[in-house]
Amino acid sequence: MARQVKRAFRYRFYPTGEQAAELARTFGCVRLVYNKALEERTRAWYAERRRMSYVQTSAALTAWKQTPELGFLGEVSSVPLQQALRHLQTAFTNFFARRAKYPRFKARKKSRESAEYTGSAFRWRDGELMLAKMSEPLAIVWSRPLPDGAEPSTVTVSRDAAGRWFCSILCIDTVTRLDPVEQAVGVAAGLSSLVTLSTGEKIANPRHERRDRERLARAQRGLARKVPGSANRDKAKARVARIHARIADRRRDFLHKLSTRLVHENQVVVIEDLNVRNLVKNHSLARAVSDAAWRQLRMMLEYKAGWYGRELVVIDRWFPSSKTCSGCGTITEKLPLYVRVWECGCGARHDRDVNAAKNVLAAGLAVSACGAGVRPQRESSRTGQSVSKQETHGVTRGLPRPRAGEEVKGGLF
Repeated sequence: MARQVKRAFRYRFYPTGEQAAELARTFGCVRLVYNKALEERTRAWYAERRRMSYVQTSAALTAWKQTPELGFLGEVSSVPLQQALRHLQTAFTNFFARRAKYPRFKARKKSRESAEYTGSAFRWRDGELMLAKMSEPLAIVWSRPLPDGAEPSTVTVSRDAAGRWFCSILCIDTVTRLDPVEQAVGVAAGLSSLVTLSTGEKIANPRHERRDRERLARAQRGLARKVPGSANRDKAKARVARIHARIADRRRDFLHKLSTRLVHENQVVVIEDLNVRNLVKNHSLARAVSDAAWRQLRMMLEYKAGWYGRELVVIDRWFPSSKTCSGCGTITEKLPLYVRVWECGCGARHDRDVNAAKNVLAAGLAVSACGAGVRPQRESSRTGQSVSKQETHGVTRGLPRPRAGEEVKGGLF
């Protein structure tokens, strides 16, 4: 069975000098409009206790274009500017819904710059893409074809810190759901091994940042010695950015391959809800945790499972997967991080990561079978525990657990 999904296809392109100048002006105007609208909305609230809507900020943008100081805003396409206001409105909506922090100002030319064009601001014809205010199409490197008959609805043009230009084309794509399979897998994240599967397989951590750490350190030392504001400093800054881009590209490629494999081979994938934000506060592990990119892997698993008709189960972060014996269910009191192999009172000897993955699978299948949610909730119940924590422990208490080497098929175990 096939389904239609919105999918973004990202390509690299090489602009002409005129196109690069036009896009640079657009990026600057987008950043200015976003920051000025955020400043106005913040001032209106603190000074007048008044909330500004998207319609009001759009009217303010029209007024800004008519002033001598900001008249240059009318020289670029108005669509990316309006999209910036819409993005700000979305940021405030997420803030008021307590899904995100208060919106922040966009930094000046520090990382990725982007501008979003909707259908009225670009022309797509015969495989060529032409943006508003430009006289010729973009020279896009078509590394893969767009879906047959695709009609782009949104085009996002960006430039990263390494100076590379990218074009992200959003269109409707048809994704064929995979045939159901009986396999299910529990995934335990780690640092020595990036992930450990309940089957006992350990997938090595490629440590992309460590592989280029020496090269990155040399480039950063060179950047520190350059005079601020000089052309040599700009060149050194670009050299550092290119190394970071290389690391990020390799990491993303590896995670795409891993997530695709897990989704294709298993009907149910169970993972833990890791609090990465708190983990990176540990200065001894922050660099390794950031390089592992567990959050990015989870995001890929989420949307790919939705595409291909698989089920992704996320169990509560407080579930004691490592300390629980997967054979008898006994929870040991203490299990320091340096202990990688431990023995339960029942006589079972466990590899810490494999045991955790088995427990993650057992908890996820039990919760999935009972129809309970497993995502952590912000609100606590009368017992003082999160809803998901109660559900996870409630449905797994007293249930038999798969024995070592026992294959999990269908059902619960």
